[in-house]
Amino acid sequence: MRAKLDVEQYLRDLEHLVNIDSHTADPEGVEAVAGFFERAFAEAGWSVKRVDIGTGAGPCLEATNGQPPYDALLLGHMDTVFPKGTVSDRPYSRDGDRAFGPGVVDMKSGLLFALYAARELTATGASGSFCIAFNSEEETGSTSARPWIERLARESRSSIVLEPARASGNLVNQRKGIGHIHAVFHGRAAHAGVEPEKGASAVNEMARWIIELNELANVDRGTTLNTGLVSGGTGANVVPEVASITVDVRVRSLDEAERIAARIEEMKARPFTPGVSVDAGLVMTRPPMNPDAGTQRLCALVEEAAGEAGVEFGWQATGGGSDGNFTAALGVPTVDGMGPVGGRSHSVDEYLDLASLPSRFDMLMGVLARIPGSEV
Repeated sequence: MRAKLDVEQYLRDLEHLVNIDSHTADPEGVEAVAGFFERAFAEAGWSVKRVDIGTGAGPCLEATNGQPPYDALLLGHMDTVFPKGTVSDRPYSRDGDRAFGPGVVDMKSGLLFALYAARELTATGASGSFCIAFNSEEETGSTSARPWIERLARESRSSIVLEPARASGNLVNQRKGIGHIHAVFHGRAAHAGVEPEKGASAVNEMARWIIELNELANVDRGTTLNTGLVSGGTGANVVPEVASITVDVRVRSLDEAERIAARIEEMKARPFTPGVSVDAGLVMTRPPMNPDAGTQRLCALVEEAAGEAGVEFGWQATGGGSDGNFTAALGVPTVDGMGPVGGRSHSVDEYLDLASLPSRFDMLMGVLARIPGSEV
């Protein structure tokens, strides 16, 4: 018989963590969160080490109770999207069946699931070798942490991502790949009233690109492009010499990314505006996460554990990314959304559904009990 989650102690720990500002660009705050978990995992009898990924980011954290190959890699992130000082404006709070505060569900509550799971695995002498990895820069794309995550994934038989479940309670087994296009347009300045014919408008070229890139979106294929940043020109009476755009790209398959990249190369080779040149390219920061046969088997184990814990849910695809994109792309069976239920992430209304805590934790422990020795 597995022990039940000590909800009141869990919430005391959660209040402490939520009340630490840990924006990605606040390495001291991230380090404070890492310090809490470093001590707690060590006290639980796990081997713990900090991982320096450079670039001014806070430390990542790696905790293990055995040797590779690990039966499961549990992934989480300590950084939030909320700037330093947010906690002083709206610290952790509770109202009925919900808890609020910066990062309360995305994803400090999920991090605590990993810690409490580690304690229970140790206390019960459960079988299996596990690795818990906490990233310090997930919210900005995990660019520097990616090699570390991929190394751990190659040493693991499965991956469980403790991002929150959807507000509906659904879990995630499919995520889009994420990329961006940054394009800079170089024209020629001229007086817009006296001799406009001597100029070459970078903004005109930019406008054509925005239209052409928008045409590459395909709803049926799940491909979206959003021109989110636009810049250009120095004055209304000057033919603009320089302009730039940054475009968010989401795709279900790398074939779509290749299609977009090919069109970019065509437009670079033949600009629409005489006298304008373009520097542009598509950079994919997260590969698509699509369920393969191994992931389907892992999903079946989750469903078994959910039935035992009395949890009802469905599987859901999402356009948002996580570090599970990296593990799935390497062929490691991956399920996501295994943290508590909550919603409105990244907003002032972000909340955690307190009633979901016991059953979701039971489900997680049921999955961890089933993976060792399974065919996943």
